[in-house]
Amino acid sequence: MAEISKQHEEIKQGQKEMRERFEEIDSECEQLKKETEVISHASDNVQLRLNIMLDILKARQQDGFAKVSDPTGSLRLV
Repeated sequence: MAEISKQHEEIKQGQKEMRERFEEIDSECEQLKKETEVISHASDNVQLRLNIMLDILKARQQDGFAKVSDPTGSLRLV
């Protein structure tokens, strides 16, 4: 009887440890999702800046300095 009780306690302890580990993994997963969103947002901003810089370069190549002022202003806002 005592052996069965000991086995039940070991099983309960194992289940508790597994539950705690799953909670840790879930927490880590949520943190990674948040970090991924931040990185994605930063990447979007970098892409927007690069697109504006490309527009500025194209306008300069075409000697369109009047055209350069609009994207340059946009770049300051981003």
